[in-house]
Amino acid sequence: MASFASLKRELKVLESLFTKGHCRFRLLSSSVDELTCSFVSTSGDKHSIHCNFSESYPATPPMWFSDADDPCVMAVVAQLADLNSETSLLLYMVKHLITGLCELNNVPLPAEIEKLFVDEAMEIDDEESDSESNEIDMVEDEDDLDDLNDHYNMDDPPDRTDKKDDEGINEGDAEVLARIKHNQRQEYLSGAVSGSVQATDRLMKELRDVYRSDGYKNGFYSVELNNDNLYDWQVKLYKVDEESPLHGDLVQLKEKDNIDHILLHLTFKDNFPFEPPFVHVVNPVLSGGYVLGGGAICMELLTKQGWSSAYSIEAIILQIAATLVKGKARIQFTAPKNQYSLARAQQSFKSLVQIHEKNGWFTPPKEDG
Repeated sequence: MASFASLKRELKVLESLFTKGHCRFRLLSSSVDELTCSFVSTSGDKHSIHCNFSESYPATPPMWFSDADDPCVMAVVAQLADLNSETSLLLYMVKHLITGLCELNNVPLPAEIEKLFVDEAMEIDDEESDSESNEIDMVEDEDDLDDLNDHYNMDDPPDRTDKKDDEGINEGDAEVLARIKHNQRQEYLSGAVSGSVQATDRLMKELRDVYRSDGYKNGFYSVELNNDNLYDWQVKLYKVDEESPLHGDLVQLKEKDNIDHILLHLTFKDNFPFEPPFVHVVNPVLSGGYVLGGGAICMELLTKQGWSSAYSIEAIILQIAATLVKGKARIQFTAPKNQYSLARAQQSFKSLVQIHEKNGWFTPPKEDG
């Protein structure tokens, strides 16, 4: 069980030091589940950085990731995974994060960082801490349970959705999110929780972002979960570049077989987002487009070598659509319908990765798209 009282104290320290108006490092939001902060560069660019906490914090370190395109930011965030501290792990990580970003951007450290030393930070508000220490000792276990219950919304009815979290999401998709959260509560009560807290939290965020995205709302693609399983996605690509041969093939497929999409299967592991999803084409059978014989897709970003935890699922979907067009994919109308399978795709992808690890990845020339 996590020490939520300790985590709350660390969050309180950060909230007091780095407000939303701080000139360099800003804490935008925080809870016992997640934290969002922003680093402001000398040019005024704001780089968002996120952190998720599991219920076993600090035994399980926080998971950091960023949406920033700046390689300096990505490099510093990646280093956080290797840090460890016996006390005040969050404060220790934030201190390292701010120090690294300031050094890479050649800017002075903010004065507040002096108060992020573990010993000093835990002495902030001594008087308040002393007055509450006895109460914390008595109710810490109770608080832990309450916070874990909050994580699974144990007291919420099955059809309830968080209006703030679901802003910009249509009613049907909001019902899917509510159903998933209800299933998670039931698994928790039965002691049969599947997946990991970090992966589940990130996948819920990714699904919400997909539901809010223009690509999803405008019908470029759709997403369905197999049996409401967050770790098992079916993605249908409806639209590709209208000037590509693949677009014409999709029109013909609609006329011939009344199928208007390319179906992709995405599966995620418990260590997502530190490892990419496995993606393969289910149907129709394609030639070209960097699609392998079993349906796997030849893309470096889908390998451990090319993957970044900052990649969003929507970005992956759109990149796959672009890659199919770039590789001049064509639908094979006469191919057997069952040519693709998960097992064959995994085997062909494994062989592909071994070849590229030995010989490197080929980057097509610009004239190829």
